Amino acid sequence: MKQFFKEIFEYHHHFNQKLLIEIEKHIEKLPERTFPLFCHVLNAHQVWNSRILNFTSFGVRDIHKIEDCAEIDRTNSSDTLKVIESEGFEKIIHYKTFRGQEFSNSVRDILFHSSNHSTHHRGQIVSDFRQAGIEPIVTDYIFYKR
Repeated sequence: MKQFFKEIFEYHHHFNQKLLIEIEKHIEKLPERTFPLFCHVLNAHQVWNSRILNFTSFGVRDIHKIEDCAEIDRTNSSDTLKVIESEGFEKIIHYKTFRGQEFSNSVRDILFHSSNHSTHHRGQIVSDFRQAGIEPIVTDYIFYKR
């Protein structure tokens, strides 16, 4: 399972970096929501890492400077690899949502959720590119594996 999750999160890092380049290139033509949505992808990833590794998180709606996003993504990727290497997948993480609700989930479930969340919102960003008349990059996992 470690290798599987490593590959999944390497895929996310790969396409987050590529998508950021494309966002920077076309920022003036893209819908207003596109860059904040990309920041949300980074923020949510960081929040889940912080819940597992116990450090202060971003807010899920924080907007970053575009020039900081590549490094934020690299840090997220590195932190997730630490989680994969050092935490047991069945370990239960107790956390509070931003609304103060308490929940508990396994590391495995958190990693799976974080992965799905990123994929979902990258799909929305790809749709934004199409709506703006810009041919988006292909971000499907199978293309990464080819």
